[in-house]
Amino acid sequence: MSMPVPLTNTTDTTDTAATGLSTWQIFISRFATHKMALISAFVLVLMSLFVFGASIMETLFGLDPTQVDLDHRLTTASFTHPLGTDELGRDLLARLLRGGQVSLIVGLSAAVISAVIGTIVGLIAGYYGGRMDGLLMRLTDGVIALPLLPLLIVLAAVDLNKLGLSESLAQNPDIDLYRIIFIIALVGWTTVARLVRGASLSVRELDFVSAATASGASDLRIMAIHILPNVVTPIIVATTLTVGNVILLESVLSFLGLGIQPPTADWGSMVRDNATLITFGDLTPLLPAGSIALLTVGVNFVVDWFLHKTSGLRDEH
Repeated sequence: MSMPVPLTNTTDTTDTAATGLSTWQIFISRFATHKMALISAFVLVLMSLFVFGASIMETLFGLDPTQVDLDHRLTTASFTHPLGTDELGRDLLARLLRGGQVSLIVGLSAAVISAVIGTIVGLIAGYYGGRMDGLLMRLTDGVIALPLLPLLIVLAAVDLNKLGLSESLAQNPDIDLYRIIFIIALVGWTTVARLVRGASLSVRELDFVSAATASGASDLRIMAIHILPNVVTPIIVATTLTVGNVILLESVLSFLGLGIQPPTADWGSMVRDNATLITFGDLTPLLPAGSIALLTVGVNFVVDWFLHKTSGLRDEH
C-alpha cells in the first residue's frame, strides 16, 4: 500500500541538503531571525509560566485570590500585595494569575474542541464531495451566518435547571467554565472545517490516495491515515488563531456578566469589576485588559510568521 507523502516545501528540502541541518533546525534558526515572532513567543511562554505557576506565587507571597479585605480596598503596590488590591480588597496579582488560568483553559479547550469538530466535518466534506460536501458546507455557511455575539449571550443566559440538570450539577462552581467552553466550541469550528475541506479536495486527487483506494482501504482509513496528515498545517494555524478569538469572546461574556461567575476570577470579569475606576485615574482595569491584548497580539504574530513560512512567503537567509 502506498503511504502518504507529506506536502513539504521544496525550498526547505534544498536548504536541508545544502546545509546538512535538519528541517527542525532550519525552522528554529529562521524563527530566531524574525524578531517580532521571537519576542511574541517569549512573551507567551513567560505569561504561561506565570499563569500556571500561580499556586507557587500565592505560596511565596501568601496571597489568596478570593479573600475579601474591606479594610485594605484599592491599595497600591506593596510587598504584601505586589500589584495592590481591588475594590473588595482582594489581591490583584493573585486574581490576575488565576484569571489567566481560566482564560487560557477556556481558550485552549474550546479551540481544540472546535478543531476536532471542524476537522471531522472538513474531512468528510472534502473526501466524499458531491451532495455530502454541499450539505455540510451549507450547514457551515448557516453557522457562519448566525449573529455570533447575540447567540452566545442567549446561550450563556439559559437556565441550566430548565435543561433538566440536577440542582447539584447546576450549582457546581465549574459548570460555568464547561458551559462557556461548550458554547464557544459549538459555533467556532467553521473556519477549520472550510480550510480542511479545501485541503482535502486537493489531497484526495493525489496518487497515493488513489493507490490506497485501489488496494481496498476503507474510507475511514484513507481519511485518517492518508489525508489527515497532509492537512495538518491549516489545522494548526486555524486552531492557534482561534485561541486568541476564544479568549476575547469569553472575556466579552464575562464582562457582560454571562461568563465565569464570582468568586472565580477571569480577565473579562476583572475588567468589568474595575471599569468604573478608570474615571478616577486608577489604571487597575488596564492590567487584565492589557493581558488579553498582549496574549491575542502575541498569538497572532507567531501564527502569522508560521503561516508565511509554510506558504513559502518568507525571506531567504
